[in-house]
Amino acid sequence: MNALAGAHPVTFILTADRTRSKPFYAGALGLAILGEDDFAVTLALAGGATVRLTDLPGHVAADHTVLGWSVPDITATVRDLRAKGVTFRIFEGFGQDANGIWITPGGGAKVAWFVDPDGNVLSLTQFA
Repeated sequence: MNALAGAHPVTFILTADRTRSKPFYAGALGLAILGEDDFAVTLALAGGATVRLTDLPGHVAADHTVLGWSVPDITATVRDLRAKGVTFRIFEGFGQDANGIWITPGGGAKVAWFVDPDGNVLSLTQFA
């Protein structure tokens, strides 16, 4: 096993305004704040992984998912996040249900997408 195979991942999400994004990740998503410095706020993810919200002036979000979570019950998770003000994206012609949940061809997974205050795309996936 190489050194990285057993290492905890650290992911980075760029934000134009960390003070605006921090309450979303810590409050609405319920991620624990591990620390903050002049460059980023670090939040806990499952299994020892972390995410760093990193300031990048003028940041414009991409159209692709930058971070996602595997959840055991996507419908319940969507409901809980909506109750906290999270808005789920509906993509025209994708065939999502009223909750924004899409079932992959073959039914192997259910996926729902939402965005953070910067427009970064985040997702939930429930695997069959």
